[in-house]
Amino acid sequence: MPSLEPLPLVVATLTFLLAGFVKGVIGLGLPTVSMGLLTLVLAPAKAASLLIVPSFVTNVWQLAAGPSFRRLAYRLWPMLAGVVLGTLAGTGLLTGGHAGQAAVALGVLLMLYAVLGLTSVRFSVPPAAEWWLGPLIGVLTGLVTAATGVFVIPAVPYLGALNLDKEDMIQALGLSFTVSTIALAAALAAGGAFDLAISALQP
Repeated sequence: MPSLEPLPLVVATLTFLLAGFVKGVIGLGLPTVSMGLLTLVLAPAKAASLLIVPSFVTNVWQLAAGPSFRRLAYRLWPMLAGVVLGTLAGTGLLTGGHAGQAAVALGVLLMLYAVLGLTSVRFSVPPAAEWWLGPLIGVLTGLVTAATGVFVIPAVPYLGALNLDKEDMIQALGLSFTVSTIALAAALAAGGAFDLAISALQP
């Protein structure tokens, strides 16, 4: 078994403990916190690869815990389809010669997400607009996911604008993040950058 660099291993362990705590408290934040910290010691593509398994497991758990899977899946499938298409269309944005731009894009995204969280701006989407806005938001989220490994913008503000009740919102986040995680894994694999778990920590 190849030796592991101690610093990435320690950072990854502490990162997932912190990110898991954040997600347990508010229902999201695992990819945002993880990518923001892991990219301090790993290339963005390796950080995203390391994120896949814990993200998938926690989001499936969150998805399965809610009561409205079928109804939400029916309502959100245009957005979810857009997420898959956008992520696959962005294959390669996180790897190779694009790694530097990916790191910059991640930094910009995290600042944008922080600004949105600190402001009192709230959006509202009328039901009649969901049929065209959902796919557009999905494609944009997919492209952002492919470029940064983070799948909260603009999907989370959009879901918040649907005025779902608390339980449905938590399950909708789990559904969106599960689909995004699978799509990101597929994009990384297509780009030849999908290293599972410990292999992602190799120098």
